[in-house]
Amino acid sequence: MSEWSPYRSTRPSLGRTGTAPVGFRPLVLVLILACALAFNIRPHPAFAPASVLPAGSHANLIGKVWIIDGDTVDMSGTRIRLLGIDAPESAQSCYDADNRPWLCGRAATRAVKDHIAGQRLACETSGLDRYRRVLAFCALPDGSDVNAWMVREGWALAYGYTTPYRSDEAEAKAARRGIWIGTFMAPWDWRHHHEHAWTSTFR
Repeated sequence: MSEWSPYRSTRPSLGRTGTAPVGFRPLVLVLILACALAFNIRPHPAFAPASVLPAGSHANLIGKVWIIDGDTVDMSGTRIRLLGIDAPESAQSCYDADNRPWLCGRAATRAVKDHIAGQRLACETSGLDRYRRVLAFCALPDGSDVNAWMVREGWALAYGYTTPYRSDEAEAKAARRGIWIGTFMAPWDWRHHHEHAWTSTFR
């Protein structure tokens, strides 16, 4: 009788009775290949759906976006709100130097769309807002800050107590760029006066 070894196993034989030994090494190779395959097909954290990110998360999102308005984009179904800025709403009007109204909200949307021009964005997230949109700082492939560009070109205002874009806003105001060519209502005040119509878009 041969000595039993833990490195030998048996399997049914096809076409005859009895068993035949199965080598240990092939089983190890199969297990290694299965583990490698499972590791490679796991979703990369950078592409995790932002809708399930907890508040305070700093995972990155990378991909092409659909422009919603001057400070909001959609990346594969994930709604992203550009953090630290506030652009005129799509239906908002401003006034030029001659006090004539113009659709500054639509102009801001066109500006960010032209600036991104179909390129992929890399967004560093920082939680969710009250409408479950992901808050994020987003950059183009060359590393330039999209949020800062919108403020610096006068298509958005610096927003929030900790916004890093105050100097960009001052530059746009001094150069009379974008909405600074005339007068306007701050987007947060415009939303307050048109709250019902604006919030209905999130229902």
